[in-house]
Amino acid sequence: MGIGILGKKLKMTQIFNEDGEVIPVTLVEYKEGYVVDLKTEEKDGYVALKVGFEEVDEKKLTKPEIGYLRKKNLPPLKILKEFRFNSFEEIKDYKIGDKITIDIFKEGDYVDVTGKSIGKGFQGVVKRHGFHGGPATHGSMSHRAPGSIGPTAPQRVLKGRRMAGHMGNKKVTIQNLQIVKIMKDENIIMIKGAIPGPSNGYILIKKAVKKRIKNG
Repeated sequence: MGIGILGKKLKMTQIFNEDGEVIPVTLVEYKEGYVVDLKTEEKDGYVALKVGFEEVDEKKLTKPEIGYLRKKNLPPLKILKEFRFNSFEEIKDYKIGDKITIDIFKEGDYVDVTGKSIGKGFQGVVKRHGFHGGPATHGSMSHRAPGSIGPTAPQRVLKGRRMAGHMGNKKVTIQNLQIVKIMKDENIIMIKGAIPGPSNGYILIKKAVKKRIKNG
């Protein structure tokens, strides 16, 4: 719940605090957005704020997307996201076209970061699930095999069985990460610790749901 902004993960590095301690941080290039629509319980069945991010050339959008944004007097926007709220009272002060800036956050705030994990393709059970594997010697023919995948009955593979398959490329949320520094001149924020996704991957930054910490 709550408003957020889009970001592009750049790289990890480290900085030093006033006490000389090393702080691992991820550099994120944030994208400020525009309010595109207000969703209401009466009309849509839920309350949300629809926000568009990253202005692009019209050629990169479809005709319906261009027409939808033109009707609202908005520039061509690459990515549209919805932020859910509990009640309309929380979003009643927003209007279509309002700009969502980095000012919704400040240094020291805790945030939840959502992104897609790095895809690792098709992997076996040892890498995907951390299986121990079979014996390496003494004539063993199953070094990295999963072993039995089911009992005699029922004669089928039960749902949820850990097996080889596609690994990564899933939506992941890391909670309670702290904003260490905001550099408005460069459109960059530093977030303490690691965040999901590859370099140049898009992430969503929202105020932490489970942690409300004052700054100072």
